[in-house]
Amino acid sequence: MLYLFNNGPMQTTAAPASVTTSTAIKTMLQFKPLVPCRIVEWGISFDGSAAATPGKVELIETDVAATVTAAVANDITKLDAEALQFGDPTTNYISVGTAATGYTATVEGSTTAARDLDAPQLIAPSNQYIKQFPLGYRPYIQAAKFVRVRVTFASAINAYTYVVVEF
Repeated sequence: MLYLFNNGPMQTTAAPASVTTSTAIKTMLQFKPLVPCRIVEWGISFDGSAAATPGKVELIETDVAATVTAAVANDITKLDAEALQFGDPTTNYISVGTAATGYTATVEGSTTAARDLDAPQLIAPSNQYIKQFPLGYRPYIQAAKFVRVRVTFASAINAYTYVVVEF
């Protein structure tokens, strides 16, 4: 089953809202699987109009949650037929809540250990980064850990970010 997580609520009558980064480290997107899973793809894009000092972007797994705006089942996109037929993913696969799955962190938490799921990137505020992992090389996510997309910019910039996960 494939699921898409975005850094915002499901868009309905308007385009998705972009989220501002910060000059301090900020978790843009976080999810907590209840069972092991793998990342298929992830990406981030920015709405800067001119190239400037790149921001630091990272995809990590940690055992500490950031405090986020909680996602709800409707915010998680079911991408394939199996996911569509399964029903509510928050029943058996994904934990939701302000200390589980959500977006736009207000508190980072005291992370003492992290595991890189992809190499950190320096990305210009007028650019984007998309990574599809090949079969056999997809990052493995442990149950009850937290996957986080974190960014740090010299000046705040708006961003979209997403992660596609396979259960």
